[in-house]
Amino acid sequence: MANMFSTKGMYALRAMADLAVHDGWVSLGDVSERQHISRKYLEQVISLMHKAGYVESLRGKGGGYRLTRKPEEYTLGEILRATEGNLAPASCLNCTNETLCPQMESCTTVNIWRDLGKMTSSFLDSKTLADIARHEGHIQAH
Repeated sequence: MANMFSTKGMYALRAMADLAVHDGWVSLGDVSERQHISRKYLEQVISLMHKAGYVESLRGKGGGYRLTRKPEEYTLGEILRATEGNLAPASCLNCTNETLCPQMESCTTVNIWRDLGKMTSSFLDSKTLADIARHEGHIQAH
């Protein structure tokens, strides 16, 4: 399998984890530097997080971005869905696609992809942003 998630999804998790471990307003430049993500690309990723309501922004000196909820209240699945659109492992299961695969009824592999999608979603929905930050040793469990 190639890459299951795009760099946008992976960078969203890293950027959100960075915001989780820093108090107050955090500048995008600081996140960009710490995470080694180009600022321009990070702006696109954070824009998706802002649109989803996961971060808020404050312009001007001392401004930046911060989480709208506690890290343990975000699942990794919801963050990835905001960037990826869905977590379907195969395009035939992409419910946002208006054209279903014409072989869906007779396909011998569709159940494998469906089960993989369920397992992936279940796993990612069971993990939180706090899990990533704790794993990195940055925040303590509450």
